[in-house]
Amino acid sequence: MYIIKKFLGTFFFSILLFVSIAIVIDLSEKIDDFVEHSASIKSIVFDYYINFIPYIGFLLSPLFIFIAVIFFTSRLASRSEIIASYGAGISFYRILFVPYLISALILTGLQLFANHYWVPSSNQKRLEFENEYINNTYRFRERNIHFQVDKDTYAYLESYNTRDSTGYKFALEKFKDRQLVYKIRSDKITWKTDHWEIYNYYKRHLYPSPQSENDSSSGNPLALLKEKIESGVKMDTIINLTPEDFGRKFQLKEAMTTPELKVFMEEERKKGAAGLAFFEVEVHRRTAVPIATIFLTFIGYAIASRKVRGGIGLHLLFGIALSAIYVMFLQFSATFSTKGSLHPFLGVWIPNFVFGIIAVVLVIRAHK
Repeated sequence: MYIIKKFLGTFFFSILLFVSIAIVIDLSEKIDDFVEHSASIKSIVFDYYINFIPYIGFLLSPLFIFIAVIFFTSRLASRSEIIASYGAGISFYRILFVPYLISALILTGLQLFANHYWVPSSNQKRLEFENEYINNTYRFRERNIHFQVDKDTYAYLESYNTRDSTGYKFALEKFKDRQLVYKIRSDKITWKTDHWEIYNYYKRHLYPSPQSENDSSSGNPLALLKEKIESGVKMDTIINLTPEDFGRKFQLKEAMTTPELKVFMEEERKKGAAGLAFFEVEVHRRTAVPIATIFLTFIGYAIASRKVRGGIGLHLLFGIALSAIYVMFLQFSATFSTKGSLHPFLGVWIPNFVFGIIAVVLVIRAHK
């Protein structure tokens, strides 16, 4: 229990210190925005900073766990407490697999719950506050919005207003066998309960001409198509889009819980949408990073359990350098998944496999 208390106490103290500093810095940067947009103190505290704490606290929690392990283990080693434990008949592996592993599992479970559920929920409220009072971009949070409605249908909006569910400069294109067969453009599109109203529209239909079946000599496919054009001031239409679909596009991946993210990906997959690797990486990352806590704990114990001339300073320097390598490795491999051909699972988990091997090697060497 002594080591578990030291482990958890050092971690929570370091996180509390980091979060406090982060809040002070963030407040000094955003206080002008709060005043300018007349944000109430209650809203600032309970809508923003209460939800800012989980976000910033768990952002670098595995690295703080690693540094906490190195810090308090180095202190135990410098005071010969670990050597005294060995002298009392407590083996190297018993110390590693009981207090250290138990503490790591507690913190891993907390991070898994936070990453999959708590932090995304708090992020959603925090981002809503930022869009309302800081960025002031709630009404037009994104420009030049593209959607894949289904496998062969694509929609475009220059901008979208979430307050009244209205989009501007709308276009919808439908393809068949990679050929455009239908296109509609309008100045404005507005949601009305169960359908869309399109204003100042222009429709273009392309369909095979009667002679196209008998004449296939032309090298231009458009030469075999007839065109029908319609226009009007207002039209009611049903499109496989709802205001919720636009809202989801505006939500960052960090603002969706894992079940919501999986539902979103499945819906996008049914539409034939591309670029889902970005979201798949996020789902795997939420599990892989907390699991890394176990490997980093083992590495930290293996490094810091022996006395060295450099003492705590040398251990911390080595620990921070190793932490930076892990973060860069994770970012580098994840980029290959989102922008390359590497599978998202491998892109996120390869750093864990590598550091798992490093942990085993260092633990065996430290025991010897």
